[in-house]
Amino acid sequence: MFKEIDTSLVEKKVTELLLKANYDIGEEFLGNLYKQSENESNELAKLVLNQLIDNDKIARSEKIPMCQDTGMAVIFVEVGQDVHLIGKNLYDAINDGVRNAYIGGYLRKSVVDDPLFSRINTKDNTPAIIHTDIVPGDEVRITVAPKGFGSENMSAVKMLKPADGVNGVKDFVIETVKKAGPNPCPPIIVGVGIGGTFEKVTYLAKKALTREIGVHNEDKRYAELEQELIDSINTLDIGPAGLGGKTTALSVNIEFFPTHIAGLPVAVNICCHAYRHKYGYVL
Repeated sequence: MFKEIDTSLVEKKVTELLLKANYDIGEEFLGNLYKQSENESNELAKLVLNQLIDNDKIARSEKIPMCQDTGMAVIFVEVGQDVHLIGKNLYDAINDGVRNAYIGGYLRKSVVDDPLFSRINTKDNTPAIIHTDIVPGDEVRITVAPKGFGSENMSAVKMLKPADGVNGVKDFVIETVKKAGPNPCPPIIVGVGIGGTFEKVTYLAKKALTREIGVHNEDKRYAELEQELIDSINTLDIGPAGLGGKTTALSVNIEFFPTHIAGLPVAVNICCHAYRHKYGYVL
């Protein structure tokens, strides 16, 4: 039996989540920054981390964006196969939710209508990037991840050869972070996708950035690789704001997918310290 869900509820949930994502980094993330500040031996790095903590507290209490780049809205939608959506088109509802958040919440509108020629601002931060999955159940789960482009521009994808193996993946991830340097506003979170195809691997890297810090891949081998990578990255001495220190990255999150016998796709999607993502359900 199908459950009817009006897409107007989806619209409201998208608006709610985007505002919260831009204003409230969350206690868990703040706790991680506190921990890194206590463990940081570089005094300048410690100062930057404490400033980030103060910034995030102000954003939450004053309901103002934690970063001036309030990002391009990336929306992950999981629709239960037993749901019957009624009302306006789902994608129209999601984009209306984005529009309401960015106009009503006075968030910066950064989307241009054409990437190459006219580049005219759409003035409401639409359209969003929308990823939809059909899953078991009768709920709709929405995850929003507004993505700033200081870090997005430092991301990379490479089609490795299978013979490159684990070391090839590690070298590519570390080199990507090294090349990025201070540009993505460290401390960063590194989303890594491995496998699939050219387009799938970049989706995996993006999806990896919706995972909470400290939550490792369920596969022990990939969890160990996550730890190896963050240990290596934090020896690069890039540090908070690129001013040195051992807190270059807060987490490395890996997602993987089966691939072709002839390929080993790898993507790295870097996120800045404004680690914005929130999720909620429409029941």
